[in-house]
Amino acid sequence: MTAAEHLYTIQLLGTGEDVRILDQVFLPHALEFRDLKTCEEAAEAIAVMRVRGAPLIGATAAAGLALAARVDASDEALAAAAAMLRATRPTAVNLGWALDRSMKHLLETPVEDRTRVAYQEAAAIIREDAMANEAIGQQGMELIRQLSQAKGGQPVNILTHCNAGWLATTHLGTATAPIYLAHREGIPIHVWVDETRPRSQGAALTAWELHRGGVPCTVIADNAGGLLMQRGQVDMVITGADRVAANGDVCNKIGTYLKALAARESEVPFCVAVPTSTIDADMPDGGAIPIEEREEREVLTATGLAGDGTVQTVVTAAEGVPGCNLAFDITPAELVTVLITECGLIKPGHAGDLVVSD
Repeated sequence: MTAAEHLYTIQLLGTGEDVRILDQVFLPHALEFRDLKTCEEAAEAIAVMRVRGAPLIGATAAAGLALAARVDASDEALAAAAAMLRATRPTAVNLGWALDRSMKHLLETPVEDRTRVAYQEAAAIIREDAMANEAIGQQGMELIRQLSQAKGGQPVNILTHCNAGWLATTHLGTATAPIYLAHREGIPIHVWVDETRPRSQGAALTAWELHRGGVPCTVIADNAGGLLMQRGQVDMVITGADRVAANGDVCNKIGTYLKALAARESEVPFCVAVPTSTIDADMPDGGAIPIEEREEREVLTATGLAGDGTVQTVVTAAEGVPGCNLAFDITPAELVTVLITECGLIKPGHAGDLVVSD
């Protein structure tokens, strides 16, 4: 049993009802859920990262559109709701993908039936993502199995960056899906977890969920991965992605590019696990992907659990010094060994062939 089988990141409580999310801003120090009652609350949840990870963002956007439809299902109201949701996070392609998919069905549906259809479409997106997670896990587990056999059954050391676990999706995760399935089958593994500053998604989220699922893991500083690869202590790198361009360029959390460079120098396989919904056939290459720049406060401060048990944010930078908070970077396709998708193991250059451009 994995952690993903005990908790849900998002739940539709019923057609016309509120939407329940696991509020990730409190992790790893507290486990709290929040009921979203309006489209505005869904947009806020995406913007402030109560939910995060490209697949989960897409599912939440579809659910937000359903919340909007139960109030006003007219063409104008739905278009306004979709525009508000779309503006929350510019980099993750699943956001626009889910909204476009839902809007297409809704505009073809009589107004009186749109609430029901909006909830059905959101539920379908959640269900399909879970199925994709499982398939990605099966495909990636074979890579882990091969490495385990080559090592004579010694633990396979996997390095991750950011969180592409079940907290970023609706089931097993993308990058973590092969890890969970390998662990379930008894394949010895160990995961090096990049802390992933500035929001520490690795230390706060990936390590939390892996530890909760019984998977051996160790948190490392973001810049330690290169040394570990040089020493032969990393057998493979698996990350997720927020968008993959048609040529196979990968957009993921800032710092991913540096891991890919280190992996190439040390001849370590660099694998990217993504559902096909994250591949953008309309984006020719990574240079055209919009890079989100978040508020500087995130890089000038750190948040953690204080000795008195309260969660506190402290300033870590010199007073008056500005910060630059670019949230993502681009890893060129030639640095990616393979894309692990629900459709199979794909060479990055064939990414655009997996999806149909609109």
